[in-house]
Amino acid sequence: MTRIPYPRWAVVLGVVALLAPAMAVGPAAAADDRRGAAVVRTDQGTVRGSVSADHLSFQGIPYARPPLGALRWAPPQPGPVWAGVRDATKPGAACAQLQGLPMDHAADSEDCLHLNVTTPRTAARTPRPVMVWLHGGDFRFGRADVYDGQRLAAGGDVVVVTVNYRLGALGFLAHPALAGPGGGTGNFGLQDQQAALRWVRRNAAAFGGDPGNVTAFGQSAGATSVCAHLAAPGSAGLFHRAILQSNSCVNPVQTRVEAARAAEEFARNIGCADVGTVAACLRGRDPAQLVETAGYPGAGVDLGPVVDGRTLPVDPAHALATGKLHQVPVLTGMNRDESRLVVWGMEHSGLNCPEPQPGDEAESCPLTDDQYRDRVRAMFGDRAEQVLARYPRNDEQVASETLGAVWTDSDYAEPIYSAALAFARRVPTYLYEFADDDAPFFTKGPEPSFPTGAYHCAELPYLFTVDYAEAFTPAQQRLSDEMVRVWSDFARTGRASWPRLRGAAPYVRVFAGGGESGTTAFAAAHSYDFWRSLR
Repeated sequence: MTRIPYPRWAVVLGVVALLAPAMAVGPAAAADDRRGAAVVRTDQGTVRGSVSADHLSFQGIPYARPPLGALRWAPPQPGPVWAGVRDATKPGAACAQLQGLPMDHAADSEDCLHLNVTTPRTAARTPRPVMVWLHGGDFRFGRADVYDGQRLAAGGDVVVVTVNYRLGALGFLAHPALAGPGGGTGNFGLQDQQAALRWVRRNAAAFGGDPGNVTAFGQSAGATSVCAHLAAPGSAGLFHRAILQSNSCVNPVQTRVEAARAAEEFARNIGCADVGTVAACLRGRDPAQLVETAGYPGAGVDLGPVVDGRTLPVDPAHALATGKLHQVPVLTGMNRDESRLVVWGMEHSGLNCPEPQPGDEAESCPLTDDQYRDRVRAMFGDRAEQVLARYPRNDEQVASETLGAVWTDSDYAEPIYSAALAFARRVPTYLYEFADDDAPFFTKGPEPSFPTGAYHCAELPYLFTVDYAEAFTPAQQRLSDEMVRVWSDFARTGRASWPRLRGAAPYVRVFAGGGESGTTAFAAAHSYDFWRSLR
């Protein structure tokens, strides 16, 4: 997710406490279709999926061994092999996590390294592009099956793979006592993603996909993951295009020292402070204890990718600045009102309310003008007055919208545009902005008191079939169809339907229900030069 600065992201979370065996998606599978199933042979064994009107779905396929026992905090191992036909009509368990956003659910399983494959129902005349989705959730939340690939697969004629990977302390705890024989620790979630990409390379053809045309794409923390793979030696050749949604590769990840410090704090918090027994103590804790102790961002321990010298030898931000990234075409962008999601969380967390009294029920309190100014001063210190002068609250905006604009422009627009310009100097780069002012909001959770606009996560229902958001209008369905064409065409060709981003011609494609198409005014609209001057 930019990894949203922890204190603010915590507020939101607290609120809503692929060469391979013979291809079987062709004539061989057609007979199975009549029985309402589809059978594919992978390099581990045969799987039977389910058939819908326009797509085939294979769920819960284990791409690595369950990371249990001695495999906790160890690199992922080759997946199991089975005889007979494995049922692949239901998703596997989510990786252990607390409750996050409304699309997330608490889970306590470690046997979670599964992926899901969605393909068009028709046989492929030529191998299809493969799109591998890495979900967001601040590396603490999320699951693959939330993002049904039917919309992209059937609408874009591509193979879609969605991936579970280890999260939180189980995925990114970089404690020195847990170091393996080579000295590496942490980044287990990134290693899981690499294992999934290797699975895709071996098995794509079995599902009608092209292992030589793989797109890694993700949103929020998933986009941070794509940034990491662009810099990771072990990811070279595993993908051929990159799509980054709502994140920037210019935001640094943790250093080894920072990650070790956070891991040691975590060990103390869970009661494993003794140096001589810390590894055994941590391995003795159950998943629920581990995820609860890690907590929510801002209220727990900082966790995520780390520059470990092995999986991630250099910070992706440094790799981008020096051009030492895997040279693949990039599609990158953001939502126009990203941070309104965070402000919604503040509104319904009680943070804006007067001091509650014991026994009081939780309240929902809109942000006041005074609180807006206080929030800006608390974040920007001696530069706060410049920010307040640039973003005065006016009669057409409530304080919540204004604060959302400040945080969107500082935390998303400036770093994403800077990163896009850096990419554009080295690889074909295309920049977009999702800007549907009436994007469907969550069907669960409290109602916002202000327009949420194109909030963080708002573009996801336009690409995936989801069950957590409000229904589309006819205009939004047309916008979704257009976005599916753009994403799948980029996966197919490495090009978009608008001009490449260049410093002298900063064209940005705008996706909006009102029919906007393109603009060179992105920087001005988000006060880019102003925020650059404050860095």
